[in-house]
Amino acid sequence: MFFDPLYFLLLSPALLLAMWAQWRVRATYEQAMQQPAPMTGAQAARRILDHAGLNHIPIEEVPGQLSDHYDPRTQTVRLSTDVYRQHSCAAVGIAAHEVGHAIQHAEHYAPLVVRNFAVPAAIVGPNLSIMLLIGGALLGLPALIWIGIIVFGGVAAFQLVNLPVEFDASNRAKRHLSEMGIVDFQGAAAVRGVLNAAAWTYVAATLQTLLTLLYYIVRYGGMGSRSND
Repeated sequence: MFFDPLYFLLLSPALLLAMWAQWRVRATYEQAMQQPAPMTGAQAARRILDHAGLNHIPIEEVPGQLSDHYDPRTQTVRLSTDVYRQHSCAAVGIAAHEVGHAIQHAEHYAPLVVRNFAVPAAIVGPNLSIMLLIGGALLGLPALIWIGIIVFGGVAAFQLVNLPVEFDASNRAKRHLSEMGIVDFQGAAAVRGVLNAAAWTYVAATLQTLLTLLYYIVRYGGMGSRSND
């Protein structure tokens, strides 16, 4: 299954989109890092959190590049070193995006609630589905194959729910940065470039998951009927 030409044929649109999206993220990130902002990413995050009444949420610096995230378990915004310390539009844009997730959490934003509930399934789903598919194919058990397909379908559902969560966090970031005067007109354009490029990576990941599900259905879904012929 790992060298099946059908797999690469079906997934080629998603793979090409993912490569373009990653290139776009790197390009816009580097450009926006050169665009100055009046405060660091950490300062912008703190200001937006306080404005939203979320003074209790801490902001922590973490190693790595683009390792920024909001942890709903500890209610902590974690920013990579560049984002945490630099006075750039890329830094404040990414920081504001992660704060957007914190605000979603505080407001019980429905798609985020569903996504957080489905995180364990999304983590174990890909490997579990492959084991079920391979086991079902080797043992000639169509029911096991379909269980594997259904499990991977849960991963696809998670990706679909994740899209509005990420888009909404980016929209909140753009709005807060502009309304609070953290970025000017040119800065807002730089922030839009970074966050819009990042959005395409989520679209590419969702498309890849959906096309992988299609591949599993096409490749393995009819195995039981063929074995009965």
